[in-house]
Amino acid sequence: MKEPIHPSELDPKERITGFKEVISGYREDQAVEEARRCLQCKNPLCIQGCPVGIDIKKFIAHIQRGKFLRAYEIIKEKNRFPSICGRVCPAEYQCRRACVLSGKHAPYASARAIQIHFLERFAGDYGLRHAGGRASSRLPRDGRRVAIVGSGPAGVCCAGELARAGVTPVLYEALHLPGGVLRYGIPEFRLPRDVLRQEIDTILSAGGEVIPNVLVGRTCALDELREQYDAVFLGVGAGTPSFLGIPGEQLGNVYSANEYLTRVNLMQAHHFPEYHTPIHVPARAVVIGGGNTAMDAARVALRLQAAQGMKPEVTVVYRRTEEEMPCRRLELLHAQEEGVKFKFLTQPVEFQGDAQGRVRGLRAVECRLGEKDASGRRRPVPQPDRPLQIECDGAVIAIGLRPNQVLTRLTPQLKLNSRGEIEVDSQTMATSLAGVFAGGDIAGGEGTVIEAMGMAKKAARGILHFLSGKNSS
Repeated sequence: MKEPIHPSELDPKERITGFKEVISGYREDQAVEEARRCLQCKNPLCIQGCPVGIDIKKFIAHIQRGKFLRAYEIIKEKNRFPSICGRVCPAEYQCRRACVLSGKHAPYASARAIQIHFLERFAGDYGLRHAGGRASSRLPRDGRRVAIVGSGPAGVCCAGELARAGVTPVLYEALHLPGGVLRYGIPEFRLPRDVLRQEIDTILSAGGEVIPNVLVGRTCALDELREQYDAVFLGVGAGTPSFLGIPGEQLGNVYSANEYLTRVNLMQAHHFPEYHTPIHVPARAVVIGGGNTAMDAARVALRLQAAQGMKPEVTVVYRRTEEEMPCRRLELLHAQEEGVKFKFLTQPVEFQGDAQGRVRGLRAVECRLGEKDASGRRRPVPQPDRPLQIECDGAVIAIGLRPNQVLTRLTPQLKLNSRGEIEVDSQTMATSLAGVFAGGDIAGGEGTVIEAMGMAKKAARGILHFLSGKNSS
């Protein structure tokens, strides 16, 4: 069996000097060679590992034959964002983990698994370059209109599905540009903005509208949208940051990852003062967490330090071991290559500040791993008799997000679960309010782009069924 084909990457020393995309993607010959490693299994388990059920076997077979546009069209039947998902999906936990070449009982895919995500990215980029996303004309409208609240992956995917069915989606976005977490949460070195723009434009060009700078719940009420539209989809995400609950979190230069990445990714803080969004660039930065957001924050911090001519010094603090980290293995590897340091089995206890109220250090304790918890990982047990001191003058807390409460708090009619997420019917994604549907992180908890899209596709089907019943009554 041939070894996997790896696309070229920027040298780590060059990476941290800016926000250029790290991975270049496959050339045509590389894509064909990697695709030919696929065994074309009779029972392709990889499809079962995909949350939207892409026919992976089929699209790879077309890449094997050099039929790249056909491969793109096959992916688009199930996935509205192939160029995006090929870059950011945690494939090693999903389709690649299910690949027969990956072996059994692994927490994530082995290096031998087919590079499905890179092949998807190749096909997606090829389709955007050579077919304009196959969205050259607007589809005919039938007069039905649906309000989409939030223009992240769930909202835009739902809009695309509805537009394809002749329904006009109108997306309400709280910020000035669409994209949601794709735009404010993921740095350009992982997801270039021109790729994001093209993917969104391809979907909306089929028949849709974006109304920016509208915070539904504040600028207008949900009930107003219910009166104006035939149905409503809520894809407002999980935009409320979680905190550690330790002393000193209120100190200056302690950021939530949500604020930190939004300032850089959306508000161009890394180009201050050209853009009027300041951000503190610490000489010694600490990032707390072990997910993809923590890796993004750490790698952004490195680049900000390099831009200021500082010697990069960023430390990720995580209370379990490297094995338990939920981040993509590729993002972890890239962070390590770029010079991010890691302190594992470390539990923060207190941020320490100076006389001006700015953070100057982090007091922590060592941990040991105990029994497995609900996540299936071994629980970290703090060891108070083993203290640690970490010097820092800036910190980012990246331990997850909770549901966005702006809308739900002001709409008590919406039924929520114990975690504050909107309760939905698992098949139709209908909420407790007639004609209102929800999907993405606000309904399923913080998840991946492809998982949000899976819920959005379900919701679109539920909305179309609701509209058909409404029209026949």
